[in-house]
Amino acid sequence: MAFDGIVTKAICYELNTLAGARIDKIFQPNKNTITIGMYTNGNNYLLNICIDAQNYRIHLTTHPSSNPQIAPNFCMVLRKNLLGLHIKNIFTIDLERVVIIEFEGFNDVDDVISKKLIIELMGRHSNIILLDEQKIIIDSLRHIKQNNEDFRDILPHTRYTFPQTQKSNFLEILSFEDFYSKLCKSIENTGDNIDISSLISSNFNGISKNFIENIIYDLNKPLICNKEDLQTISFQEFLKQIYMQITNTISLISSSSIYFKTISRDNKKDYYLTDKISQPSEPYPLNFYIDDFYYQKETSEYFKNERNSLLKYILSILHKYDKRLINIQEKLKECENMETYRLYGELITSNLYQFDANKKENEITLLNYYDNTEIKIPLDSRYNLNENAKRYFKKYNKLKNALEVVTKQKEETNKELDYLQSIVYELENAISISDTYEIFDEISENDIFQNLQGDKKLRNTFSIRKLKKSKLTKNKNVSFNPIKYTIDGYTVLIGRNNKENDYLTLKYAHKFDLWFHVKDFHGSHTILCLSNNDDINRISDSTLAKVAKLAVTHSKAKNSSNVPVDYCQVRYVKKPSGSKPGMVIYTDYKTIYI
Repeated sequence: MAFDGIVTKAICYELNTLAGARIDKIFQPNKNTITIGMYTNGNNYLLNICIDAQNYRIHLTTHPSSNPQIAPNFCMVLRKNLLGLHIKNIFTIDLERVVIIEFEGFNDVDDVISKKLIIELMGRHSNIILLDEQKIIIDSLRHIKQNNEDFRDILPHTRYTFPQTQKSNFLEILSFEDFYSKLCKSIENTGDNIDISSLISSNFNGISKNFIENIIYDLNKPLICNKEDLQTISFQEFLKQIYMQITNTISLISSSSIYFKTISRDNKKDYYLTDKISQPSEPYPLNFYIDDFYYQKETSEYFKNERNSLLKYILSILHKYDKRLINIQEKLKECENMETYRLYGELITSNLYQFDANKKENEITLLNYYDNTEIKIPLDSRYNLNENAKRYFKKYNKLKNALEVVTKQKEETNKELDYLQSIVYELENAISISDTYEIFDEISENDIFQNLQGDKKLRNTFSIRKLKKSKLTKNKNVSFNPIKYTIDGYTVLIGRNNKENDYLTLKYAHKFDLWFHVKDFHGSHTILCLSNNDDINRISDSTLAKVAKLAVTHSKAKNSSNVPVDYCQVRYVKKPSGSKPGMVIYTDYKTIYI
């Protein structure tokens, strides 16, 4: 549900009980958010004000964000003007998405001063504006200079004017007949098919399309109707039901019994207010519900955005290595002919005595003394026979040297591609923002991603929000968080990324623990923890199969069948010097098929 006028009014009604609270903290975590800390009746509260175009809102929060070390200018202005003042009133006018917070206090000479903070929650036009006693703008989070006189200027030292709307005020509607007549006038200018939610939201201020859609969904009615339907009795009764539910919902706001319902449709979680009565079990129920809802939503959105940004960067590097491998394959294909060039040079040299030394031709036919067959050798007519022979030997030596270099390059490129694909696997299976931070840490230390320092946007994104965490050391109390399972009384640990795989297998696990990994597929290291070396003889085949199945589940082969899984004791797992994170070799292993 959009943060419409009904939700805004309900939130403000709860917040108004904070009248008298003293302002003691003000922060600006990002360009769209202001948080105000307040103290009242022995309790501390944090008011979150967000003017993001998609997630604009105001509510109390228990999820504080990290703050920059240097406060932005508008945050400093708010601190200068509001710290130490008390909240006098929090309210909204009608169903407008404009919240007014009045502050009152004393200055240095004990004169009474008052300030107002205007929060306009209007999508991409949202803003936070600080006013003085004469309604003159002190400053705003966003400065707006409009060339069109129909719009307002939001600039310091200008008089604040309230936003205007052409929509009707639902609170001034006295009966269903008034409501119905407003809609009839609007329908005259519409087409044959009418979207009821759009019809109501476009005519009445503060009522969102989502709110009406949820009402219609509960009534089990169609969202689209024909213009002729408006004249029918059944359709009028349907509109009357919508009107009554809107009216009842608004009337319940002042009774502190507003009911909010969580819904999940089309794989999206949402909420809406209804006219059902609820008994809140804690103060500010709607505020904290909205807080949790948007925190989960923004966390999920931020995680997806950051993961996709990092994945896009990794895939671009992967594409470069794919092109490099194609070029290497083409060079190797050229090297396939190098023995032919050597043969041409030998045959020409061994038969020079038969021809004129200065003879220049396009082609020569000679006997191949290796198989006693005649062979036609192409020549460059610009050169004599001896020079052609030298050119063939030179080309042979060049391709011979190139073969050694390119073969090594192919081996290294395949290793890099394998590592990059393991990073892609990690990102595709990441489930939290901390997972992406750890992957970013890993690639930042790798030479493949040396151009990462040049990607300013990606670097800034992860450096600003980078989580603090301990480095992996030999200390087994280190802060790493593998996935844990219990199988038949045994503990099974699974690494979440390449660095954690290395630490889990090479440092954390005991040498007699069992190590599992899917063969020929990217996947996590899986460790079956044992108490001593003798336990290995008591492990049943079913237990081994269950652990192997976990290894398959946490690999790229999770959707395949009859997957081979290698397992051995950890003592037989080694990491070659200079190998990439997560890459190991192992011996003395057995294979089980899942």
